[in-house]
Amino acid sequence: MKFLLLSLLASTASSFTLLPPPSPLSLPLKSMQPDNTDFDFSPTSGPEPALIINNAAGVWVPQRTRPRRNRKSQAIRSMVKENLVTPANFIYPLFIHEENYCQDIESMPGCERHSLEHMLVEVEEAMRYGVKTFVLFPKVADELKTNYGVEAYNPNGIVPRAVSLIKSKFPEATVCTDVALDPYSDQGHDGVVEDGKILNDVTINQLCKQVICQARAGADVVAPSDMMDGRVGAIRDALDSEGFTDVSILAYTAKYASAYYGPFRDALDSHPGFGDKKTYQQDPSNGREALIEALLDEAEGADMLMVKPGMPYLDIIRRLKDNSNLPIAAYHVSGEYSMLKAAVEKGWLNEKDVVLETLTCFKRAGADIILTYYAKQAAKWMAEDGLY
Repeated sequence: MKFLLLSLLASTASSFTLLPPPSPLSLPLKSMQPDNTDFDFSPTSGPEPALIINNAAGVWVPQRTRPRRNRKSQAIRSMVKENLVTPANFIYPLFIHEENYCQDIESMPGCERHSLEHMLVEVEEAMRYGVKTFVLFPKVADELKTNYGVEAYNPNGIVPRAVSLIKSKFPEATVCTDVALDPYSDQGHDGVVEDGKILNDVTINQLCKQVICQARAGADVVAPSDMMDGRVGAIRDALDSEGFTDVSILAYTAKYASAYYGPFRDALDSHPGFGDKKTYQQDPSNGREALIEALLDEAEGADMLMVKPGMPYLDIIRRLKDNSNLPIAAYHVSGEYSMLKAAVEKGWLNEKDVVLETLTCFKRAGADIILTYYAKQAAKWMAEDGLY
């Protein structure tokens, strides 16, 4: 019986022809990259080949973990997306002036100083695309500017009137106000000047009057951008003492003495009248200093912490995110905006793609809130893509 079985196996084996292993050059193109047959190197040949052939006769890098599997389709990429920007993350800065017409800002293409009437049109359109929060920046007439910035707390001034108009027509909108003296100063600085020096405590006295004026007009959030020491605590106490305990403080916590602010100062006509702002804004060389400011602002009652500028300071955004439980805001400032606009006008960048990538970078770095002049346009793009 054993002899018959062995004979049968031998007979069966003799009926098959043994084939040599496939040559790498004979593999299908979907498995092997087309190659020049005269080239004297094959990654799958030799005593220690760089690559091997798998059971399906394809070239194989024996790696179990392949991150590209989570990128293989739009559905999967969307499912595993770590950071998602929505219009609800945006604060839309609006420049306003007393004129009855809108005026283009040459150094910020696409932005303009709005009349108060057109400001309402702009707010309505932005809200239609999901942008619900706005911050106002006024262009103040030169004859109203003084060293003490008293126009900042004029109840009939442009900002209190603008706030009241927005809240009356769009009560569901969130209105933020800038707290600083530079738009109202004949010195072009964020504080009161004496003998070439910016007076810290005297300035805070003026800022407290400014926030009460803004809160009475209906401001939901006040945003001190002046960088005076101790101003957050003083502003919190001023608001609370007048019954405005629900008014939030978005502190410009890490505001750097940056070269990126030029177009913004054009928009407000608020360039420094002398010197620079390095005695109160932070040195761009310093990172740890931002943590000192963050700890102080948080202890003094800030509700949100801001980093300004944005893109060049993503590391600072991350530092604050890692060291505070408060929401973090990033300001995509005028210089960043104008650089993108210039490159787009030259045809060097795709505007939609680069803007949405930029905003996502802020979110990835740790920003919960993004102030950007692209707020309305980015929200429109998101709507067109069916995201919201």
